[in-house]
Amino acid sequence: MSELHWLSIAEASEKLRRRALTSVALTEAHLVRIEARDGALKSYARVTAARALDDAKAADAEIAAGRWRGALHGIPIALKDLCDTAGIATAGGMTVHAQRVPERDSTVARRLAEAGAVLLGKLQMTEGAYGAHHPKIPAPVSPWNDAYWVGSSSSGSGVATAAGLCMASLGSDTGGSIRYPSAANGLSGVKPTWGRVSRAGVLPLADSLDHVGPMARSALDAAIVLGAIAGADPDDPTASPHPVDDYTRACARGVLGRSVGLPTNLAAIDDDVRGALDRAAEVLRAAGARTVEVALPPLDDAARDWMPMCAVEAALAHQATYPHRASEYGQVLADLLDLGRRLSALDLARLNQRRAAVTGGFDRLFAEVDLLLLPAIPAAAYKLAEMAPATRTPDSVARRMRYTAPLDMSGHPTLTLPGGFTADGMPVGFQIAGRRFAEADVLAAGHAFQRATDWHLKRPAT
Repeated sequence: MSELHWLSIAEASEKLRRRALTSVALTEAHLVRIEARDGALKSYARVTAARALDDAKAADAEIAAGRWRGALHGIPIALKDLCDTAGIATAGGMTVHAQRVPERDSTVARRLAEAGAVLLGKLQMTEGAYGAHHPKIPAPVSPWNDAYWVGSSSSGSGVATAAGLCMASLGSDTGGSIRYPSAANGLSGVKPTWGRVSRAGVLPLADSLDHVGPMARSALDAAIVLGAIAGADPDDPTASPHPVDDYTRACARGVLGRSVGLPTNLAAIDDDVRGALDRAAEVLRAAGARTVEVALPPLDDAARDWMPMCAVEAALAHQATYPHRASEYGQVLADLLDLGRRLSALDLARLNQRRAAVTGGFDRLFAEVDLLLLPAIPAAAYKLAEMAPATRTPDSVARRMRYTAPLDMSGHPTLTLPGGFTADGMPVGFQIAGRRFAEADVLAAGHAFQRATDWHLKRPAT
């Protein structure tokens, strides 16, 4: 029972289906681990133990009666605390929303419940899904090394999934918030195409940039979760009717004959990140892919533009509580909202022109290649001192976001994977990006990489 928390979803699902394992046993193992470890790691905003055991008992009864719902049936997962859950507080990392209890589930929470998943609880996050935790809310701690940054804003999702406190989680990504914690914690995280996953009932940071997606310990597990939450939704008019692939089955396709772009104009990445990209290219070539040198579209303007663009939309999202409850906000988020409220219509028009240009640049690039290898972050691992709010400037934020924010602006899908470790034993992540709605191709490439490597099988000692 002590090792059940390290099972993959694919492994546990088969055991549950054959009734070689019960969901109650699997869920209890996770609750015991949360009780033992999360006091130090601080990844959960709230644990829903009674709900989890009820979910698990119901799953076991259905499976015993021959009503197996699929690969997530009986699997313990957790949600970033911006996904509404009926009757369970959803605060979005904010003290201003501490008492907010939704009356209905977000679409993603409902779809996971319909798939039979067990809800362990809600995961901690930065304030409002921006870049810093609220000063009154303890930040999650890295299970790899407590001196290092865990990534934001899906910080609790990254820590809990990496530490075996859930089998997968949901995160959201507006400027890199699935990719940063996936890279920092050695996870496989999918930022889907914008519109691939409904945002109904998900607290917004910036509507046109927000993406909701899975964070798991393998590409295959991420594919299983994505399959449950993807698809059109009458409650979200921006959720695309584009057909949903069988992402789990797509993982077996491999990369034979696929073209993979290797950018020649990467800037300011460290040796660990460069090494991860080089190893990934070698593994994908060995699996049958063809690598092609390409030039990325100009990214610096897009990375700098992200903050004011996010600020305008965030100011709109928070207009019910800001500025009249400004005293309840942390300074970092308040500064962003103030920036958004100062921008003019002409400023926004210029931002949208440059956004269209970088989007077109990626579209042209994906007319040449099927997939693209990219860093997730320029440096493999950041010390906490380097990420303190006092060190934040528009330029420092833009440098960190150079390889993430432009793909939120363009809406293309990416998969972040672990591809090595630093000398300090911290995971090194990289991204595989693809064409719009080509999550199946991106996941197939990630699974091919993980079939040939074992970086995703490494576990923190915590």
